[in-house]
This record gives sequence, structure tokens and C-alpha cells, in this order.
Amino acid sequence: MRIGVLTSGGDCPGLNAVIRSVVHRAVVDHGDEVIGFHDGWRGLLECDYRKLDLDAVGGILARGGTILGSSRVQPAHLRDGVERARGHVADLGLDAIIPIGGEGTLKAANLLAQGGLPIVGVPKTIDNDIASTDVTFGFDTAVGVATEALDRLKTTAESHQRVMVVEVMGRHTGWIALHSGMAAGAHAIVVPERPFDIEELTAIVGERFSAGKRFAIVVVAEGAKPAPGSSMAVEEGGTDMYGHERFAGIGNRLAVELEARLGKEARPVILGHVQRGGTPTAYDRVLATRFGWHAVEAAHRGQFGMLTALRGTDIVMVPLAEATSTLKTVPADRYEEAQNVL
Repeated sequence: MRIGVLTSGGDCPGLNAVIRSVVHRAVVDHGDEVIGFHDGWRGLLECDYRKLDLDAVGGILARGGTILGSSRVQPAHLRDGVERARGHVADLGLDAIIPIGGEGTLKAANLLAQGGLPIVGVPKTIDNDIASTDVTFGFDTAVGVATEALDRLKTTAESHQRVMVVEVMGRHTGWIALHSGMAAGAHAIVVPERPFDIEELTAIVGERFSAGKRFAIVVVAEGAKPAPGSSMAVEEGGTDMYGHERFAGIGNRLAVELEARLGKEARPVILGHVQRGGTPTAYDRVLATRFGWHAVEAAHRGQFGMLTALRGTDIVMVPLAEATSTLKTVPADRYEEAQNVL
């Protein structure tokens, strides 16, 4: 077979591990040829690619980012490019395409699969919001980075009797906030799934100081918003050219509000893209490697229009349409668990 692979959307620890796994399984075990498209879907639409052999993927297992580069393509541009992509696939003699990406990438993959392209998807996102898989690679690394930051911030918060408001990634789901907040013993966790009441949040933080504690740590996902009718207003950030919501800085705003209401110094800390970068954890390397291995096997079985997914300890194949139908959000019982141990 001749297989094309690409990485699209935001970068994520473990992308290179998938690329390496695809090449090793395809080249060594099946005698396939693999090419990598540069900068995601743009590379496919513009037929911009490189050959991927064993030398090309040597030493990349532990590297963050992606050796192929990544980008975002406007949905309309991609829809208009289906015929062009089909032509490039035919000209290059590709038998399968393995796109590695998150929600937006997988929706594009489903679109192209419906257009007749031989697609086998691999899910990635640090947000862990793909509903069809128990876990996505990159999530474990992001939680580890956030947890380490929270552990470090505790000491400076205690030294200066401060409230630290730590903003983590999570546009529409709060999995990173939930897991890192629980792991680090944060004193409040704010997630997009549960709009918050600023009065209630102020009371929770204030109780610590009333009980003689010297500091507090609040973890907030970037997409969190106050409840309707809340006395706290938040600016809307609009949308970007790809239709993604822009966020106006909930961490900064919460720090201002809590300081004014509590009379305690509050400092915002925005972790931002540091959560995406650096060396993937062992867990993410293993999961990414397994996803790559099974994607190649699915291609050889002709299971196109499908996606690799982790169910329990097994890797299974599920339809791309299922993977993109809804987001995996933090359920109420998981949030209540976190609240009970803070």
C-alpha cells in the first residue's frame, strides 16, 4: 500500500509517536510506502508532501509537536477542495490517508470520507473531548504540566497569602481543570459545563481564609462562564476566521473579581500553550503508538471512514460520523466527586 499521513489542528504531545508508529508498522511489517503531508489539510490540498521512511522518524518518539507541521483550514475552503484532494490522492496512488487530529480535523476527515477518500482517523486533543474514545493522547501530558504548575504555585501563594487563579486550556470541556485540580488539591474548580455563580465561588474561597488558611488555589478552564443573571459580567471575544470562539480571559477577570470581593490579593496565572508543548508522558507515547499501529491495520483491512478509539484497554474502530457527533463533556457526578475532595 501507499499511505499518506498528516497532522492538523493544534499541536499535541504524542503526534510524533503516532507518525513513527505508522511508518514502522507500514514499512517494516507490511512493506508499504508512507508519505507525510506538510501542515495538515493544506498539504493535501496543495500536494505538498515528503517521503517518510525509518530514517525520517528516527528519534522522534519523545519529541513534542509534529515533524510534519500543522495548520487550520477554513471549513468552506476544505469543502471546496474535496475534488482537488480526490485528484491528488489518485495522482499520488494513495491507498489510504491517516489524518491525526481533534474535533475539527475529524469532522474534515468525515467530510472527505463521505466524498470517497480512503480515510482512517486517529484522535488527538489535550482537551480529551472526543466522545468515541475513553482517552485521547496528549491529555495525560497536559494534566501533568498543569498539576506541576499548581504544585509550584501553592508555595508562593502561601508565602504571600494570595489567591492564585490558574487558567488552563479547555474551550468547551473542563477535563484538564477537573483532573489537574483534583491531583493538586485545588480549592475550587471552574469548568465550562457548569456556569459559575461568583457569589458562591467567593464564599468558597472566603471560607478558607475565615478558617485561618493563608492561601487559595482556583483552577478555571478557559471556556468557563458565569451563570445567567450572575453579578459578574464577562466580555465576549467573538470568533476567529475558522469559526472558533475567542475567549476574553476568564482567569484575569476572576482574579480581579475575587480580589475586590475578598480584600485579598489575587493573581492570575495563564498556563496557555505550555500545556501543549514538550515531551509526552509515557502513557501518551504508548497510546499514540497503539493508535498508529491500529490505524495501519485498519487501512489494510479496508476499514475506511473509521477512527481508532480506546475502550477500556482495547483499541477498537468506530465510525468517524460517531466520533464527531458530540463532545465528551464532564458529567455532573464527576464534578461532584471533585467538589467533595477539595
